[in-house]
Amino acid sequence: MPLTLTDKAGVVDGRVSRRELLVAICLAVLLAIVFTWPFVLELGRVARTDQADGQFSIWNVAWVARTLVVDPLHVFDANIFYPHRGTLAYSENNLGAGLLAIPAYWLTRNPYAAHNVVVLIAFVLSQIGMYLLARHLTGNRAAAAVAAVCYAFCPFVVVWTAEIQLLMIFGLPFVLLACHRLADAPSPRRGAALGLAMAVQTWFCGYYGVFTIVMTAYALAILATTRSLWRSTAFWRGLAIGACVAVLAVAPIFAPYLRLQRVTGFTRPLNDAIRYSADWRAYLASAAYAHRWLLRLLPRFNGVLFPGVVATVFGAIGAWSCRRSRNTEPLLIYGGLALLAAWASFGPSAGLYSALYRVLPVFAWLRAPGRFGLIVVFGLAVLAAFGVDASFRGTRRWMAAVTIAAIAFVELVPQFRWVPAPAVAPVYRTLASLPRGPVIETPFYYPEVGLFQHTKYMLASTSHWFPLVNGYSDYTPPDFLDNVMVLAAFPSAYAFRVLKPLGVRYAVLHMYGYNTQNRSDVLARLAQYSTFLRPIYVTDDTRLYEIVGYPDDESARNGSVALAGNVDGGAR
Repeated sequence: MPLTLTDKAGVVDGRVSRRELLVAICLAVLLAIVFTWPFVLELGRVARTDQADGQFSIWNVAWVARTLVVDPLHVFDANIFYPHRGTLAYSENNLGAGLLAIPAYWLTRNPYAAHNVVVLIAFVLSQIGMYLLARHLTGNRAAAAVAAVCYAFCPFVVVWTAEIQLLMIFGLPFVLLACHRLADAPSPRRGAALGLAMAVQTWFCGYYGVFTIVMTAYALAILATTRSLWRSTAFWRGLAIGACVAVLAVAPIFAPYLRLQRVTGFTRPLNDAIRYSADWRAYLASAAYAHRWLLRLLPRFNGVLFPGVVATVFGAIGAWSCRRSRNTEPLLIYGGLALLAAWASFGPSAGLYSALYRVLPVFAWLRAPGRFGLIVVFGLAVLAAFGVDASFRGTRRWMAAVTIAAIAFVELVPQFRWVPAPAVAPVYRTLASLPRGPVIETPFYYPEVGLFQHTKYMLASTSHWFPLVNGYSDYTPPDFLDNVMVLAAFPSAYAFRVLKPLGVRYAVLHMYGYNTQNRSDVLARLAQYSTFLRPIYVTDDTRLYEIVGYPDDESARNGSVALAGNVDGGAR
């Protein structure tokens, strides 16, 4: 029987049978469906397209799901910011989410269905991960179920449904479970399992991959100290093997980011984190129906980090019960993680985040300290399992714990903001039937009107996958910014001059995106440069042209049309 954290207070068998695991998986699927209902009935018809982040996530997952099958060696060469390569590394790559989406994508060819299936899978895996961790620590199935509900459906996760990577919280409990197993019985195999768990979490979310580094180092330091493992050769051997496995498994996806940093010097200054730091009000903010009364008490808040009443109350009971029973390991590890994460979530001004930024180079890639609030929920959820386990005894223990799990579930139910997914516009069906070539779409949005608006073109590209001059990401190539105002005035002599060396073949003009004055200007320029533009699809709203020639350089130098300085981007 494996040693668990509770062995010092009483022997607990934390092993899970296949039957129990199957039942847990089935219940997790059922709860995910009920929690998001009627989402499962509309997987291919709804999405978070009300936000640019939602549009970006759908495009990202679909790109990875498609390209891992048809051209896996070039998965990082996403079809944005043409002619740049490695553009998937300009933001979170979502390779893990795309991998999960492969069956749904290729069965339906529907990017919304592919993305939304992964959303459901994320809720399921998060429950399973926390269940297994809490089950290992307490040996109490019902208490583990309470922890699973509190963690998987916490308000922090629900508010980020537009960013698929932030739903991928399932790796954190698996990593901590691997830490405990390594400490219970150090071996090369368990060390490798820890390294693999850390790598998997990084594949699904780089942010949380960084979290696992901090959490693993902290947890293993506590475990090694309380169990006197510092002198154990087997422990150090397993730890070294785990580190090697993690590095080797992460290297293929980390290399493109290192190249980007080496070429561009891309980092996030510490001051950037101030804007994305939590405040105390964030820990009272939630999107759940049951918590709306709290929002009325908050004039403003920076983040949504309320752990939930059940997680907070039973987490406190669990901390007290661990202290009373002298079961110090869970209190030190999970209580300590919760406190330290809360401290870090307040950002540079609180001090801890600044120290971590200076000590750990990977923090140069982060900018949102508020996301450490997830670890607060994580710690409370684990302690809540101990609280439930300590609160109920006797023959009715199971019924009481299940009741608490049901209360936690109902407490956390939110109002999801799914909106109908737009149908593929006819112009894109026409474009998809043409010979492959680079595309520019207009209005070509510039910073003053919001670069994020390019995500609508990225999402539409899932219907054809042609290379786009357009793009949006965390990192924007300098030449894109240098040319954005020129391309905003397409068609113009200057815009043609930029596009000619790129070999751009098609132009899609969304006329409904321009205001009245700009629409008239665009129509006049289309008439002026009609020699170089062959119409393929023309309606009042949308036009598709093939670029069949370019004005000579002399006309560009003479500036035969006005530049984009007088254009407002066409945003309506």
